[in-house]
Amino acid sequence: MTDFVFPAPAPAALSVAGSAAAFPLARVFCIGRNYRWSAHEAAPAQMPAWFMKPASAVCAARGELPYPPETGDFCHEIELVVAIGRGGQDIDPAQVPAHVWGYAAGLDLTRRDLQQQAKQAGGPWEPAKAFDHSAPCTPLVPVAACGHPTKGAIWLTVNGSERQRADLSGLLWTVPELVAMLSRSVALMPGDLIFTGTPAGVGPMLPGDAVEGGVEGIGRFCMTVAQRAATPHRETSQEFAF
Repeated sequence: MTDFVFPAPAPAALSVAGSAAAFPLARVFCIGRNYRWSAHEAAPAQMPAWFMKPASAVCAARGELPYPPETGDFCHEIELVVAIGRGGQDIDPAQVPAHVWGYAAGLDLTRRDLQQQAKQAGGPWEPAKAFDHSAPCTPLVPVAACGHPTKGAIWLTVNGSERQRADLSGLLWTVPELVAMLSRSVALMPGDLIFTGTPAGVGPMLPGDAVEGGVEGIGRFCMTVAQRAATPHRETSQEFAF
């Protein structure tokens, strides 16, 4: 048995709908633009970009949503989340359903101002995307209960005002195509989550905002954005050390 130099942290996990069981988490992959954001947008010529968040960023989509530090532009992105139950590499798209354990509704939360800074500097996106509590999810619904959804509403409101609405049939790249793409780059593992992209209408959230959303037949959530934590004043630099 390994003699750790300090107690190992508890493994990250996501609850399972209608069960006391938990789904252990490995990694979190997030897909870039995967819906048309305008009616005249051309069909994509290549697969979308992807990035990662740590498994520790996943949290239950309920109660208070912490407002993260280091940002003044905290944005929502509602997404269908795919949970991998069987690993594999270079998976044939036709075989992907056998690798999917279940689905959830999730939020790819973003510090948009940090993302824009990273884009301008050609730097990494981790400060904008990989912060604590940046991947809230509803409980996972097993495939045995929901099948493999290819249509159904995906939506989000802030204070009762609709911000995002689309249909899963509007995904530019389907779940089998996305899973196959990722598996060509990395060996997927049981416990991996894949956030499949967000519809048009992403926008900022403020402390006190009531945020509701969901995916038809999969799950829905209601959260309240918490107040900003007090942070000490410090000098800032306009230079980027990426």
